[in-house]
Amino acid sequence: MRVMLDTNVLLSMFLFPSDHFNRLKRALAKQHIVLCTYVVGEMKDVVERKFPNRVNDIDKFFQSFPFAMVYTPDNFNVSEYPAMRDESDLPILVTAILEDIDVLISGDKDFTVLEIEKPEILTPAEFVEQYG
Repeated sequence: MRVMLDTNVLLSMFLFPSDHFNRLKRALAKQHIVLCTYVVGEMKDVVERKFPNRVNDIDKFFQSFPFAMVYTPDNFNVSEYPAMRDESDLPILVTAILEDIDVLISGDKDFTVLEIEKPEILTPAEFVEQYG
């Protein structure tokens, strides 16, 4: 199964490691993890801006689990995709749809309220409960 992670999930795993996120990592180890260029770039920007003392740890974090990197398109027709309250999140959804992602893991309500067939959108806790 192809599973993509949203920025908020990656940031939480990176900045606030816990038993909860360790269970998520174990559940993800059974899946094909996909990260998109938009999420990786957004994560690096947030860490540089808010947690500059952790910038040097980002590469080590990404090396701690295998994943495939996919490109997030810069240009797409917004009207071809589900409407989102926060349009800055749309590139993530577009990438998940274009890359045929099975599950998008996010704690962002702008994703979790969407009613779409694919990708299935789950919180980290829901993912662990269903697939852990």
